[in-house]
Amino acid sequence: MTRRVSTRNASVQVWQAYLNNRTKRHRDSRFLVQGVRPITQAIANGWPLETLLYRLGAPDLSGWAREVLDSTDVPQVGLVPELMAELGEKASGIPELVAVAISRQPELDTFEPGEPGEDAPVIVVFDRPNSPGNLGTLIRSADAFGACAVIVTGHGADQYDPQSVRASTGSLFAVPVYRAAGPAQVLALRDRQIARGIPTRIVGTDEHGSHPVFDQDFTESTILVIGNETSGMSAAWQDACDDLVSIPMGGTASSLGAPSAAAVALYEISRQRRTFAR
Repeated sequence: MTRRVSTRNASVQVWQAYLNNRTKRHRDSRFLVQGVRPITQAIANGWPLETLLYRLGAPDLSGWAREVLDSTDVPQVGLVPELMAELGEKASGIPELVAVAISRQPELDTFEPGEPGEDAPVIVVFDRPNSPGNLGTLIRSADAFGACAVIVTGHGADQYDPQSVRASTGSLFAVPVYRAAGPAQVLALRDRQIARGIPTRIVGTDEHGSHPVFDQDFTESTILVIGNETSGMSAAWQDACDDLVSIPMGGTASSLGAPSAAAVALYEISRQRRTFAR
């Protein structure tokens, strides 16, 4: 199914609202995917797409864009360049394709990763992230270092914000993202895992941690908690954690940004497990 649109009709206005209206995205369970890699990853991971929007007119579409359009059965809508420009990332010019995707809201209360005696899953918690870009970057790091899920707690940034989707470079479609009000649901997850025979510890990163991150034993299942970018780890999360670790630093910086702290800790987890595997 293909149609062409040259005016800012009702559908175009709805798609434009998904760019910056979180309430609209949530109510419709829809969001926009911009960029070559995010769209490619969405398709590769079988993410449900409602519509593929493509640019009409010169210049001709690239081989990548034409292959996407020819190889999927997702309904397609051609938009004039002016309308596509409004739906794309401003700094990148007029996009060839933008996907309208269906959002997923998986239930944390039924999440049970891993199998007893087989593996030790890693889960990352990001508490009240301020920035969609930071959230997307953290999701990308979680994917890169083998975490099986990300949990966003509190009223934090929306993982389906276009900034988050772009910053994840497609990892959003490979790593499930759960939402939780606060520590209680995460504590319940830890307890469920222990009851299933998967020893699990909640480890928080904090500048006042009792020991450096490289002295923590990460060989068992780990729930890694990253605090808010501005206020750090809350008192409630400090109480919920089984261990608090610090990331030693030199130079004049007082702290690392949240996505950087997550990447450092995730790398250490991955390093330890590779070492012990050898």
